[in-house]
Amino acid sequence: MEPICPIDSSCSNQISLLLNPPSPPQVQKYFEELIKTRQSCGLEVRTNGKHAKGVYAKVDFKEGDLVLKDPVLFGIQHSSNKMDCLVCSHCFQFIGSVELQIGRKLYLRNLADASGSNSGKRKFSSALKDCSGQCNESRDHGDSDVEEYDVDRCGLSDSKSNTNIIPKDVIDSLMEGGLKLPHSDIVSLPAVVSCPGKCKEAYYCSQSCAEADWNLYHSLLCTGKGSKSLSTEALSVFIQHANETNDIFLLAAKVISFTILRYRKLKTVYFEEKEKHDAPSILGSCNFSLLLEAWEPVSMGYKRRWWNCISLPDDVDCHDEVAFRLQIKELAFTSLQLLKAAIFDKECEPLFSLEIYGHIIGMFELNNLDLVVESPVENYFLYIDDLPDSEKEKAEKVTESFLDALGDEYSGCCEGTAFFPLQSCMNHSCNPNAKAFKREEDRDGQAVLVALQPIHKGEEVTISYIDEELPYEERQSLLADYGFRCRCPKCLDEELPS
Repeated sequence: MEPICPIDSSCSNQISLLLNPPSPPQVQKYFEELIKTRQSCGLEVRTNGKHAKGVYAKVDFKEGDLVLKDPVLFGIQHSSNKMDCLVCSHCFQFIGSVELQIGRKLYLRNLADASGSNSGKRKFSSALKDCSGQCNESRDHGDSDVEEYDVDRCGLSDSKSNTNIIPKDVIDSLMEGGLKLPHSDIVSLPAVVSCPGKCKEAYYCSQSCAEADWNLYHSLLCTGKGSKSLSTEALSVFIQHANETNDIFLLAAKVISFTILRYRKLKTVYFEEKEKHDAPSILGSCNFSLLLEAWEPVSMGYKRRWWNCISLPDDVDCHDEVAFRLQIKELAFTSLQLLKAAIFDKECEPLFSLEIYGHIIGMFELNNLDLVVESPVENYFLYIDDLPDSEKEKAEKVTESFLDALGDEYSGCCEGTAFFPLQSCMNHSCNPNAKAFKREEDRDGQAVLVALQPIHKGEEVTISYIDEELPYEERQSLLADYGFRCRCPKCLDEELPS
């Protein structure tokens, strides 16, 4: 049965205004201000009739040049990836220490193996119940003060006889800072900072990241004692549902939380200004004007309803497409109702319509990039492998058992999905002149784009939304999900005559 959301009809006019594309002057002004916050950004956003907007070079770029570093506006680490990587919940760089990263991964894996994967996820927060303080304390001692670990004492000297088995007390010692691995000082990670609301789900690389995340999104989405949500119990149910179905709902919740918090801040400023000028402090219809202003960063992203634009999975027959898309819509409606129970704000009621929720998720479906941050654990083990033979042999007496226990997943990077405001304005080409590419020095979740070829001043910067090496018809089929047929020079050359 088609899900019915009462807010869609009661707030239909406001919803239409929220989803109305911003005017070219609005777009121009917004991105001019945004670009000022980007370091050495030789780009500009232009509006035009063909693609609505595009990104253009204001300077010449050579092949291999950095074109853009774009911080995340809305991003999440995939729920399944949290077991493997401890990262800052705001900027997504790895935190703690190599020892903590390895110990925590082994601890959570053991939990999952002992209790089943779902149970392991529920207990996941206990793995860090005290690690922020312990990690800070152990790192403050300095390398020279840390005693060399007695390998024989914990039975790790003979890795072959203990393949893939690390004693619990050794794992605890890794996580608590009691065990220092050889040469781990070559990887320097920021200490762990806890969530301001005291939840056990979000951790940060600094106080500034913790405060920024709290003020932008997390204060409404925190399950800790300091949460500003209506109900942390309802919020936990929403989060569990997202983890079990599609964690893109967590990203949609961030957008709604972000908009509500911006609205409240704008409203506070509005009343303060009214009081200064001794004017009547009646919001009236101005209430929605403030909500529109709060929504502005989200309004800039290209949107379609999620259940309309999501690609049909390979295992779904085309005859079942209508039923599949209805199922997706029902799933979104269930998620929305759970979120509404947790953070509903009457003054921001249109945000809780199914129409808005579907367009938010559709924006991610059409614009998001994979969020990937390289693991320092991989770099650590590669460093050990490159040591001179005598040093390598000594180090591997300690490290080999951990490497065996981690197995092929030792190098697992942080993985997630994110919406980047400037990158999302870039148009597609099957012969792009730029691509997303993380360099060695890029250690957080920012989108990094480099030039694939020389890009001249005034030229449009393009990326590929798909694998551009696919045959012409396959490319066009995939791009149809984005709502257009590609007419780039490569496609025009390969197009079959009608």
